[in-house]
Amino acid sequence: MNLATLDLNLLPALRALLEERNVTRAGRRLGLSQPAMSAALARLRKHFDDPLLTRSGNSYALTPLGTALLTMTGPACDLLERVFTCQSSFEPATAEREFTLLSSDYGAAVFGARLARVLHAEAPGIRLRFQQVGPTLVDSITDFLGAADGLLLPHGVITGYPSLDLYTDRWVCLVADDHPEVADALTLDDLARLPWAVYQRTHDAPATRQLALLGIEPRVEVSVGTFQLLPAMVAGTRRIALIQERLAHLLGPQDGVRTLPCPFDPVPLTEALWWHPIHTPDAAHQWLRETAARVSAELRERTPGHPSDG
Repeated sequence: MNLATLDLNLLPALRALLEERNVTRAGRRLGLSQPAMSAALARLRKHFDDPLLTRSGNSYALTPLGTALLTMTGPACDLLERVFTCQSSFEPATAEREFTLLSSDYGAAVFGARLARVLHAEAPGIRLRFQQVGPTLVDSITDFLGAADGLLLPHGVITGYPSLDLYTDRWVCLVADDHPEVADALTLDDLARLPWAVYQRTHDAPATRQLALLGIEPRVEVSVGTFQLLPAMVAGTRRIALIQERLAHLLGPQDGVRTLPCPFDPVPLTEALWWHPIHTPDAAHQWLRETAARVSAELRERTPGHPSDG
């Protein structure tokens, strides 16, 4: 297919029609009249050789192809918009722009908060939006990175995209203050025997990946979507959890839980900022990455136990 022969104005029309499933509402969303929107739908139907929308009672339903296209049009529109908003120069002190960073609660708390403070002081017109990373990220990484300005994620999950290393962290274990079977230290037998609270899905939880190297399959009782929920899932139970040392220090003393060293040598965590290659030449993104590098240098100077780290 020759891209030069396509009318890219049809892409936002396709998105609006598939999301609204109504010609009038789609036209209103794009500021087009109903006849103009109907004409766009006719052209799209001819291009795809598919009705895309079919009458279902008093409403419209998507055809199978329409359903498949629905998952692609949003990221495609976002990526196209970013292509045409790419800048050759950028003045942070006067610019007004929003940057979206995909991140777990851990990345947003440990690094994102520091980055946001610097942007607040140096670029008051810049808005920073953190979007929670879901378990489907790895399956659709290109779509996610194309629709965002960056991703905070440790090495070892994705590869093949530009990245900037930010800092390293260590894993520690969480147990209840009054755990009936754990005194001042954990053993490998404890890790295999006791139940676990983990982050995200069982098969891609950091605890699962770490313990797999030891031949231990953790018995997972609870899986949560944020690292900051792990202390609450451990307190008052026999469970164990793995948590990053920097986050544990940032959260401070938690009622009902304590941290212990791991009874093995866990693989260190290296947090990085990842981005889609399309952003590399953009002056605004270059500034964002340079600022992130400066913030990360300051963060690396402070160990988790440093009194000013938090």
